[in-house]
Order: sequence, then structure tokens, then C-alpha cells
Amino acid sequence: MEIIAIYNIKGGVGKTTTAVNLAYRSAVEGWPTLLWDLDPQAAATYIMRREPHVDGGAKGLIRGKSELAELVTSTEHEGLDLLPADFSYRRMDVHLHQRKNPATRLMKLMRPLNERYASLILDCAPGMSLVSENVMHAADALVVPLMPSPLSVRMLEQLHEFVERNDWPDLKVLPFFSMVDRRKSLHKETIDALRNRFPAILETEVPYGSDFERIALRRAPVESYAPASVAASVYRSLWQEIDSRLGGALRPQRGASPEEASEQALRAV
Repeated sequence: MEIIAIYNIKGGVGKTTTAVNLAYRSAVEGWPTLLWDLDPQAAATYIMRREPHVDGGAKGLIRGKSELAELVTSTEHEGLDLLPADFSYRRMDVHLHQRKNPATRLMKLMRPLNERYASLILDCAPGMSLVSENVMHAADALVVPLMPSPLSVRMLEQLHEFVERNDWPDLKVLPFFSMVDRRKSLHKETIDALRNRFPAILETEVPYGSDFERIALRRAPVESYAPASVAASVYRSLWQEIDSRLGGALRPQRGASPEEASEQALRAV
């Protein structure tokens, strides 16, 4: 089971729309996929048209009173299941601290899911916490949406330092630019500077535009209702590029290259 976490220390950068659309693309590619909404704000749960409730809450989950597989619900999309958020997740750190080996507890809970799923997409809450440390222990890749802002430099530095300090050499950190408006000189300058400093940043860029904002309004992955749209093309490209960085572990997908998709999107806005 490939575990891909969508994460950023900051909020409001497009994590949830990325998680929902990558999970949908994974399912379309033929992988039995689970999307786990770890954010107590429950935005991914809302988009997938499900209620933010988990029997037993975070406390019962961390104590092992409930198996993760028992908490899963289906979605309207074939091959894609959801593990909903719960408001009690805001105290998940507290419950983790009370357990033996608290930094690897979530990884242990995830293991039985291998029997049912080929892909696990995690929509993570913002911040640096014991929950995010658990996520990094378990994940194969950390996909990081970046706004073209000078503060993104500081965030990436902190994230890389944290990963190196904890000695996770197999964890692939895959940043990409989100909410891009290349009409703004600051965005262009910041993107150029960050690409020079962090060459591992993905080529695919997610532009700022109404197609992307409409995802929350439609409460569905964009490819499910507008497969020919610019937004759908961008997320297909992003999935393809992540697959390439993971060594082809994800099923190949035909379509525009990352550069072509990003150029089409930027022309559209």
C-alpha cells in the first residue's frame, strides 16, 4: 500500500483539494483507494459528501478500541473509500502522548489496511505536531502544496530540517506550487527563487482560478464532473509526476506532461 500524505505546516494552501483529487485519480487508475481525513475541520469529508463522525472518536481510535477498517465509509466514486474526520481529532496529540511508542502509533493502526487498499491518501491538518510526526513515519511521500510566498522558504527549511533530524531517508518530500498567479511579479520571482534553492519541487503548478474554487461548491473531485477541464488536467499531471518521483510505483497514466498541463492552466487564467 502506497501512503501519500498531503501536508503543509501552514493552512489555506490547497491541501484538501489536492488530497481529494489525487485520491480520485488513484481510484480511476484502478487502485483500491482510501482517503483518510485527519483534519478536524473535516473539509475533505465535506467535499466527499459524508458526515464528520468516527465512532469512539480519536480516543477510541488511538486506544485500539476500533479498527480503522471498521470506520471506513464508501463514497459516490467507484474504488474510493473515505475514513471521515471527527472534531475530536483536535485532541489526537493528547491521546497519542498517552501511548507507548506514540510516534509510530498511527503507522501500526494503518497496517491492516494493506489487505484492502493499494493506495492511502492522507489529508493532514496544518501544523507540526505528534500527529504529523506519525504521518511522516508512515508515509512513502509527503506532497507539500506551496503558495508562491517568501514564507514558503522558511516552511520548507523547517520541514527539511525536521525530516533530516528524525533520519527518514526513505521519505520523499515532494513540494509543488499551488494557487499560482503568474500575472503577479512576486509569484514569478518567488517561484524562480524557490526552484533554484529547492530543485526537488515538482514541475506541475496548480493555478489560482475558479475551476479550483468550485470543487468545494460542487462537493466532488473535479475530474468526476469536468474531466476535460484545465483543473482536471492539472491534477492528472500532478498524479503522473508523483508516480514518476516514486519510481513508477503508481499505475502509469496517459495524458499531458507536467509542463504541458501547467502551461495550459496558466493560459486559462
